[in-house]
Amino acid sequence: MGKEEQVEEREVLDSIFPEEITDISENEYRITVKLNPPEDNNDEEPLEPPTLILHVRYPDDYPDVAPILDISAPANAPPHPLFSVSGDKEQLLKGLDDTVQENLGMAMVFSLVTTLTELAEQLMAERKDAVERVREEALLAAEREENKKFHGTPVTPETFLKWREGFMREMEEERQREEEERLAELKKAKIKEAPKLTGRQLWERGLVGKIEEEDDDVPVEQVEKLKIAA
Repeated sequence: MGKEEQVEEREVLDSIFPEEITDISENEYRITVKLNPPEDNNDEEPLEPPTLILHVRYPDDYPDVAPILDISAPANAPPHPLFSVSGDKEQLLKGLDDTVQENLGMAMVFSLVTTLTELAEQLMAERKDAVERVREEALLAAEREENKKFHGTPVTPETFLKWREGFMREMEEERQREEEERLAELKKAKIKEAPKLTGRQLWERGLVGKIEEEDDDVPVEQVEKLKIAA
């Protein structure tokens, strides 16, 4: 019974995968599976889609027992940034366990190829999403750093007190500078303008007559009053 079902399944697989299936022996063959990676929105040159090979060997009691499966990469296959047969092989084979258990007693290789394809393409999609998230986070971080140039320092009690201390110090320095300038101007004015003597000082120093002769600005009446007062 198992042998008949194996032959029948093999004939069906020939019609489904005419170019992809290759016999190894009477009960063993391999199927080449070409994957469709997620679209890349970047302007980079598109990469060659990754390919894997599913090896299938029938035990005598198949399909009542699971087939013997293995996965490999084609010879000289170019590396792909989102998929690695050697790195993903264990995870993919484990992912086929549920399909095997669900199909025991029936031909299951087509279902296994379908599940394997979906698992591999899902891995690539998840990795692409992760790369995109990292790229977006890097862009957002760069944008935040750029925006800092256009925003002042956030005001906190600490920054306000620091600003106030600096402001008060600048105001005090400015006040002292203005006071020094004012005193300097007053000092210059005193040097240029000789001090004026009072009438008594003029009389005591005997300068009254001289001033009358040399300075018409001193009133005679004022000098006479000073003489009487003396």
